[in-house]
Amino acid sequence: MDWIQASIIALIQGITEFLPISSSAHLLFPSLLFGWPDQGLAFDVAVHLGSLLAVLVYLREDIRGLIVGTWQWLFGGGWNSQAHMALLLVLATIPAVIAGLAFKGWIEVNARALWVVAATTIAFGLLLGWVDWRARCERQMQQMSWQHALFIGVAQAIALIPGTSRSGITMTAALALGYERQAAARFSFLMSIPVILAASLLMVLDLFLGADQQAQAIVWQPMLLAFVLAALSAWLCIVLFMKLISSLGMWPFVAYRLLLGIGLVWLLNS
Repeated sequence: MDWIQASIIALIQGITEFLPISSSAHLLFPSLLFGWPDQGLAFDVAVHLGSLLAVLVYLREDIRGLIVGTWQWLFGGGWNSQAHMALLLVLATIPAVIAGLAFKGWIEVNARALWVVAATTIAFGLLLGWVDWRARCERQMQQMSWQHALFIGVAQAIALIPGTSRSGITMTAALALGYERQAAARFSFLMSIPVILAASLLMVLDLFLGADQQAQAIVWQPMLLAFVLAALSAWLCIVLFMKLISSLGMWPFVAYRLLLGIGLVWLLNS
C-alpha cells in the first residue's frame, strides 16, 4: 500500500467511524472505484487504534469520572452515579459480544454483498430520520436505566450487519427512547470504546497467529501515517458533529445516507 492509498483509507475510516453514515459502506468505494486491494489486518489495527485514541481524547473527562467512580465503589466508597454508568456501558456491550461470537462467520460470508450494504444504508438512514423527526429529546444521559442501556446494546449488535452504522443505530435507539441528541451521541461514543478495543485486540491476535498473509510484509511508515490521520480526522468529526446536531439534528446525515445508498445501487448495476 502506498502513501496515497494509506492516507485516503485512513481519512475515510476516521471521518466515518463516529458519524451515523456507516464506515463499512464508505470503505467499499476504494476497491470498487480504483481496484485497490484489501489493506490487511495490520493496517486495520492502525486505523482502528487511531479512531480509538480520538474518542478517548474527546471523552477523557467522562472516562476519568467513570474510572474514579467505579474505583470508589469497588473499594468501599459507596454506590455512585459514575459506577452506575460504567455498569450500564458493560451491559450495553454484552449483546454485541454475544452476537459477534455467534454470527461473525455467517455475516462475513452472507452479509457483505454490495446489495446488503446498499439496502441497510438506505433503510437504517430512513429509520434514523423518522426517529429524529419524532424524537422528544427530553432525557439526559444521567437518566439512563438498565433497560434502556440493554435496548441500545441490542441495537448495537444489529450493526454487525455492514452498512447499518454502529453510531447510527445506537443513536437511533437512544433517540427513540427520548434522549436528547447530544446525550444519545455521547452514550454511543462511550459504547464504541470497548467495541473498538475488542475488535482491535482480535485483529492483533489474528495477526500474530498468521491469519493475515501480509503480516510478514508490513510497511510501518504508511501505517503510522494512517494512525495519525485516522485519529485527527475522527477527533475533528466528533467535535463538529456534537456542535452540528444541536442545531440541525440528524437530517443532514439522513440525506447523505440516502445519496450514498443510491450511489451503491448505481455501482451494483453498473
